[in-house]
This record gives sequence, C-alpha cells and structure tokens, in this order.
Amino acid sequence: MKSRTKKQYSKSGETGKTESAARIVGNSLQDIDDDADDRQRGGIQSLGRAFSILEEVARNRDGIMLADLSKRVGLHNSTTFHLVRTMVNLGYIRQIKDGKRYRVGRPLFCLAASALDEIEMVSLATPILEDLSQQTGESSHFAVRLGDSVVIIARTSGPGAVQLADRVGVVRPAYCTALGKMILAGLQPDQLERWIARTDFRPMTPKSITDPRVLRQELDDIRLKGIAYDDGEFDPELRCIAVPVRDFSGQMIGAMGVSGPIWRLSMQALQGRARVVQAAADRLSSEFGGETHQKTDAKSVREDIK
Repeated sequence: MKSRTKKQYSKSGETGKTESAARIVGNSLQDIDDDADDRQRGGIQSLGRAFSILEEVARNRDGIMLADLSKRVGLHNSTTFHLVRTMVNLGYIRQIKDGKRYRVGRPLFCLAASALDEIEMVSLATPILEDLSQQTGESSHFAVRLGDSVVIIARTSGPGAVQLADRVGVVRPAYCTALGKMILAGLQPDQLERWIARTDFRPMTPKSITDPRVLRQELDDIRLKGIAYDDGEFDPELRCIAVPVRDFSGQMIGAMGVSGPIWRLSMQALQGRARVVQAAADRLSSEFGGETHQKTDAKSVREDIK
C-alpha cells in the first residue's frame, strides 16, 4: 500500500511568491507573448498556470483578490483574469459576494472527497496510530461511521504486555463508545434526532447510556470540549478516549482514540492522554487537508504521557 507524500511549498523573495505548478512551466515570459506561446505549447503552459492559480486560491481560505493572486503566481493581471474567469465558469473557483475575492468551488471538493476512500484512509492513519501507540503504550484506533454504528478501519497495539484483541473491521455501537460518541457529536441536529429515533439503546454494561436526554447532554459537552470518553460503557474492563479527525472542508470524517484496561488507565490517566491523542489526530487531519486543532510541542507531549 503506497503512502502519499505531502506536497511542500516554499517561499522566496520579499513578495513571498509560492513555488507551484507555474514554476514547472515557467512564468518569466512577458504577457504580450502569452497567447502565442500557449498556442505553440498546445495549451500546456495554460494548464500549468491554471493549476498554479487553483493551488494559490485554495491556500487562501478567506479568499484572495485578483491583484494579489497575480503577484503570487507571477502572471500579468489580464492573463490571470482570463484563466480565473474560465475556472469560475466551470465552477472550480467562485467569486465571494463582494465580487472582489475568489475561493475554490464545490466541484473541487467533490473531486477531493471521491479520492478519500477507505484504503487511502488506512494507509495514512496506520503510521500515525503506530506512533500514538508507542507514545501512550495503549491500543490506538481510527473509526468511521457505518450506518448507525461505527467501524474500526485501522488499529495498532501498544508495547504493553496486555493489549486489546479488537480486530480491524469490528463494528461497535455509537452511543456507548468514545469513538462513536465523538462521531455522533459531529452530526447535524436533524441527523442526530433521526438516529436517536431508530436506535435501540440496549445497555452493554451498567454504565451504558440508555436515555436519549442524557446522551444529548453528553454530546453537547463533547462538542464544547472536542473530546469524548468511554468509562466502561461498552466493556466494563475498558476505558477509552477519542477526538475528531477532519478533512479539508472542516467536516468530521472519523474519530481517533486510544483504549486500555481500567486497572492501567484511570480517568485521570486517560485525561492526561488528551493532548497527545489530539496531536496525532491533527497529523491525520492535515493529511486530509484539514486544519489542526492545536500545536503541541514534544516536551508537552512527553509530560502528558508520564
């Protein structure tokens, strides 16, 4: 299974011009020759410039003005305008209501979302989970929604003598697991209510939440804090913690967490894992183009897992 190397960008000069697709095809020609040169190259240069523009627009989440965009990609305003107008007509770039700034359009999100299949998710998640297990000494998991439940699509074991025997592909109820509650917290209100109406809140342990009103209150707290816990709710001998993993659009695509036996993981110890688990989830979110939740330095991580 091939892993994907994240593309790196560097800046040079006082203008902070980004090295992108435009540099591959060259951007030093005078704009007076643009059209003729494009015809000679069969449109290859225009294609490179279009991707350069698209990359720069995507990096500016609040939108970017045409003049600033031209400077960033190293093209004349008129050349940039014609390329941007074409991509606006195709929907890959859109104008914000003020009419002066540009952002990426919905078709681009659809293309990116279609590429995030489970195989790629597993490929990206596994090395991060391995690091997380080494740091915490516990089993690490990455789960996504599967109908009204959650399914673990990637997991790794820690170096400790006693580890969970859960296998990849195991399906768990959402209402009594940390991973599941984290995913439920990301649902829209109407989605959550439909899920509640369909769900049989069967108690898995004496601590399982079986009252929808109690679950709603806990999900509100999870949304506020960005973290979910399972204190023996699915298995009386296990405790778990989970945080969200998001994609480029900010949507939650899954949850990452660690689990361990209650005799080794007190609630205080579990809460102490929060920052290192969040740092791992941030790494995976960044692989999917999402923004990180927080910046965690190595020292603070080491202190959290002592």
